[in-house]
Amino acid sequence: MGSVSNFVSPNTCQPTPCLLSRSNQSPWTKPVSGVLFPRSFMPIQRCHLVRRSCVVSASLMGNLGRMKRNIQDFTSMNYWVVRDYYRLVQSVNSLEPQIQSLSDEQLKAKTAEFRERLMRGDSLADMQAEAFAVVREAAKRTIGMRHFDVQIIGGGVLHDGSIAEMKTGEGKTLVSTLAAYLNALTGEGVHVVTVNDYLAQRDAEWMGRVHRFLGLSVGLIQELGFDYLRDNLTSNREQLVMRWPKPFHFAIVDEVDSVLIDEGRNPLLISGEANENAARYPVAAKVAELLVKDIHYKAELKENSVELTEEGISLAEMALETADLWDENDPWARFVMNALKAKEFYKRDVQYIVRDGKALIINELTGRVEDKRRWSEGIHQAVEAKEGLEIQADSIVVAQITYQSLFKLYPKLSGMTGTAKTEEKEFLKMFQIPVIEVPTNLSNIRIDLPIQAFATARGKWEHVRREVEDMFGQGRPVLVGTTSVENSEYLSELLKEWGIPHNVLNARPKYAAREADFIAQAGRKYAITISTNMAGRGTDIILGGNPKMLAREIIEDSILSYLTTEILADNLDDNELSQKVLSKIKVGPSSLALLARAALMAKYVGKSESKSWTRKQAKSVITESLEKSQTMDPVKLQNLVNEQSEMYPLGPAIALAYLSVLKDCEAHCLHEGSEVKRLGGLHVIGTSLHESRRIDNQLRGRAGRQGDPGSTRFMVSLQDEMFQKFNFDTEWAVRLISKITNDEDLPIEGDTIVKQLLALQINAEKYFFGIRKSLVEFDEVLEVQRKHVYDLRQLLLTGENESCSQHIFQYMQAVVDEIVVGNSNPQKHPRYWSLAKLLKEFMAITGSLLDDSFSGVTEVTMLQSLENLHETSSIDMEDFYLPHLPKPPNVFRGIRRKNSSLRRWLDICSDDLTGSGRYRTSINLLRKFLGDYLIASYLTVVQESGFDDGYIKEIERAVLLKTLDCYWRDHLVNMNKLSSAVNVRSFAHRNPLEEYKIDGCRFFISMLSATRRLTIESILQYWSSPMDSQELFIS
Repeated sequence: MGSVSNFVSPNTCQPTPCLLSRSNQSPWTKPVSGVLFPRSFMPIQRCHLVRRSCVVSASLMGNLGRMKRNIQDFTSMNYWVVRDYYRLVQSVNSLEPQIQSLSDEQLKAKTAEFRERLMRGDSLADMQAEAFAVVREAAKRTIGMRHFDVQIIGGGVLHDGSIAEMKTGEGKTLVSTLAAYLNALTGEGVHVVTVNDYLAQRDAEWMGRVHRFLGLSVGLIQELGFDYLRDNLTSNREQLVMRWPKPFHFAIVDEVDSVLIDEGRNPLLISGEANENAARYPVAAKVAELLVKDIHYKAELKENSVELTEEGISLAEMALETADLWDENDPWARFVMNALKAKEFYKRDVQYIVRDGKALIINELTGRVEDKRRWSEGIHQAVEAKEGLEIQADSIVVAQITYQSLFKLYPKLSGMTGTAKTEEKEFLKMFQIPVIEVPTNLSNIRIDLPIQAFATARGKWEHVRREVEDMFGQGRPVLVGTTSVENSEYLSELLKEWGIPHNVLNARPKYAAREADFIAQAGRKYAITISTNMAGRGTDIILGGNPKMLAREIIEDSILSYLTTEILADNLDDNELSQKVLSKIKVGPSSLALLARAALMAKYVGKSESKSWTRKQAKSVITESLEKSQTMDPVKLQNLVNEQSEMYPLGPAIALAYLSVLKDCEAHCLHEGSEVKRLGGLHVIGTSLHESRRIDNQLRGRAGRQGDPGSTRFMVSLQDEMFQKFNFDTEWAVRLISKITNDEDLPIEGDTIVKQLLALQINAEKYFFGIRKSLVEFDEVLEVQRKHVYDLRQLLLTGENESCSQHIFQYMQAVVDEIVVGNSNPQKHPRYWSLAKLLKEFMAITGSLLDDSFSGVTEVTMLQSLENLHETSSIDMEDFYLPHLPKPPNVFRGIRRKNSSLRRWLDICSDDLTGSGRYRTSINLLRKFLGDYLIASYLTVVQESGFDDGYIKEIERAVLLKTLDCYWRDHLVNMNKLSSAVNVRSFAHRNPLEEYKIDGCRFFISMLSATRRLTIESILQYWSSPMDSQELFIS
């Protein structure tokens, strides 16, 4: 690229601006001590001579670099894996002529044929090549797109349960149709997961046409993770939305690195509300304003943690008029800590924006506002208090799961992304999924220029402005990536001062609403786009412009005003839009005529409507019309317009106008795209390094799409947040700049700088990988427990009615076992047992159910019975009871109940609960007797109630589910507290993870025990007085 020439005096000769090409990769001058300067900083008299030598050197180095990459590619494992997939490509290509000869009906019939083959015993591998050929032909006929050979490779990678790394613009969305169709043939369902609702809806409509053509059904799920959690909260099987009992089969995750790595550590939470602490947050926010950093508290940006000093504690306690911040009866510590975190780490227009009286989170990776998401553990309330907003209710977690745990539930998982190779070790270690680099359809000729480092942020932003100005002068489109709303608007103001028209794309509503329009124009000549983050935008930047989006814009400009009177209040300043410098699209006479006719019909329809349409409704009408243009033949559309001319057929008229305008836009974009390519393509400027090289590569990947020319440049400042966050030593760079020049605003670059910066990035990646690894290991403990609880819940919800009764019986026996084992000793005589406590606990769980039959049993009676039992030589287990104790009701009649009783006895004999000792058998027999007595008494009272079996089973199911949910909710709260508490134990040289596993297991066992006991107490209480209790369990 041409370097900025503004530093040179206007009286000196200016060197000719140089354009980037493959033979001129770095227009730089003489290297000094491993550092390169832009050519405009060197004496003008030597400019031309040095530049020629640099061109030769850069060309030679570029050729050597490409040769080195080719050798590395040839010797890599990836090369041989991809080479093996070319056999699949050959098979698909050989079948193409045969599949092309099929009629539409014959092609559709292939789906039924494949399913029949599966039923006969064929595997998916046996029909993979033919199925891929069928999908390729179906895509060509429905959406006019044919899979390239490399896309066939991508489909094979996905089917094999791997991650396909495909560069931006290589058609990942189309690739997914291959593996999705093949795996859907089993009838078990396939989930194609995207990063946002917009892309999910777009792909369901766009790629769904291929699947529907082939006879598959296509649905849209907007909250997959939450659907899973909600299914495990519902108490009605009719409310289940997933495919139970096997809701997960095969998933293809788009932008898999973003979902599993960037978002993977954020848990999906369903929360309840608790308002009792709402008043404390504003008070804590006022206290936080009084406290001074480094005097009253220490803040660690890297760890996102704060620690109060002794002075800070004293001042806070004095301000709050409390003796102890950590007083359990009047706890203030958590609120003060959260207020300090909100003050130090949560910055407005960086982590969140304020809109309509709410603090809305900005996704740091996509730059989008996530209005449905809230920070947990009181952080969001602390931010609201800081901003003086209404405090929303405190949240109590009732269900949670991380994306990583969610996708581990799939027996087969694959993914697509443009940047995953740098994280391959993590994917292999965490998910056992390899990453396969799929070759591009056309060679990548993008030029990645060396990173420039600046000592100050001021110098960096000035150079960004100059580089944008230089590119604008050449006519090249520029995309500038920033890390926050604040930075994007700072640069925008800088460009406005110099009169450089541009578009801004960030989380502000006035910009976000026009995201699609901005992206459609970002590849046009003279287009300057500033974006907070391009990761996950889901739309390619096409050189010359996106003809479909531009055609749609022309249609909306011509028709919308007739359909609605609502004005878009975007408040955009005309000076900051690049519209005035973009070339006008020439619409032909035929298109103008069709637009005029569509506008006339829109005017008539708008006046004839009894109610005024909103802008959203009007745009929906246009969208439906544009979809018609893609699915209906133009001749049919024209016939509809002619046949219904008296009815004012608005939809077909808009569709015809769109098709005509689209041809004009395609011609314009093709011509302009050629000009942009000649100038060097899209130039991408990164204004800071991210904590991961992968995110930087995503930004770089916006240039050089599908073999297009392009270039990228990253400019970083030693004052950037990443350097501060990780406390990196940047003094070496400052000293180096000082030795070379007195101006700290000048850039330095070269191999030494690049290596140092990459080393810093790799250290940051290792740090965050350690955090993610730790979180995964911690979550694995909860994952096992969650699976046990959710499997049990689904069994109760979807299983047969009899399964609920069996669980009640198991719970009754388990509760009896805990009482007996906890109050007896197999090595001691029964007189030394805690028989009085045993009887008291047993009667406590039964409530009033056994008052009549068991009230006369005393400690003496129980001891006498056990002594007689110990001396007995043989026992009849079919009619077993303890001497001197009440005989259980005779309800164990019939084969099923007798078998149930016998199985329980066998389980008692085989388990290790009792332990070894002389009186082991006496304890087991007591367990059997009390369990039988409790179960028999329950069955008797149920039978005597007179209710039908269906009602009884619903009561049992309701009690089982409600008690399980209640204790599981409390368990999640306890586990979250435990995960924070165990970190302190590392000071005692104890492993926090092992401590978490041990205590978590203990918590879980206690939770299950408490669940069983409350279930039995509740169900027995209900049947003791059903009319008083029915409101408690029936919702």
